[in-house]
Amino acid sequence: MSTVRNHDKVVSEQFGSTAAAYLSSTVHAQGADLQQLAAYAKQFHQGKALDVGCGAGHAAFAMAPHIGTVIAYDLAAEMLEVVQGAAAERGLGNLHVQQGSADQLPFADASFELVCTRYSAHHWKDLPRALAEMARVLKPGGKCIVIDTVSPEDILSDTYLQSIELLRDASHVRNRSVPAWRQLLADAGLRPAAGQSWKLPLQFDAWVARMRTPPERVAAIKSLWGSAPSEVSAYFDLRQDYSFNIDAALIECYK
Repeated sequence: MSTVRNHDKVVSEQFGSTAAAYLSSTVHAQGADLQQLAAYAKQFHQGKALDVGCGAGHAAFAMAPHIGTVIAYDLAAEMLEVVQGAAAERGLGNLHVQQGSADQLPFADASFELVCTRYSAHHWKDLPRALAEMARVLKPGGKCIVIDTVSPEDILSDTYLQSIELLRDASHVRNRSVPAWRQLLADAGLRPAAGQSWKLPLQFDAWVARMRTPPERVAAIKSLWGSAPSEVSAYFDLRQDYSFNIDAALIECYK
């Protein structure tokens, strides 16, 4: 029997030990969505931005050169150490780190012109509360940008995705579909507007190595993929080496 741990502890353990890997991960360090975040930041040149669940800080790094101040906020202290070191190396003196949970933001109402989250929200145990918090700290007229991997609307493909995600990473909670995301954002008091989606290629060996997935769980993922129905394999463009494509989306919201 394992030691009793709550979800926050699991997240901190998972990402604390893999922080450096996420800084160098091409999946996280690259993408047209980072250029879009920079463009959003330029709209609030003297403003403040908040990156919720910042991970290794790539979204914060993209915004910092174009806006007054950026707060990189994450639950894992080791992640924030990596972000702070990388920001110093890049000369981003306006980027500051702060530790905490997404569902309890330690900021006053209407503190930020731009609030974003990138590839983090599928780890949050109380997504509605976290989104309400993001809406609370966003200034009227500000923008909230959500970027995350998303689930298929097809329930069979969704079941396979949630299963392999949890096997790979014990801190996984749930990927949401784009329609579910838009409803959650509206329920939080935000107005979803423009959005886009794309396929994100994941190289299997790098994907499991980045999270240090135990060998028995890697074997279980391969077993699941090996027995997947043809329509599931086709949806994810599953390859011989178990690499696959996952859906990702960006949703722009207003307050």
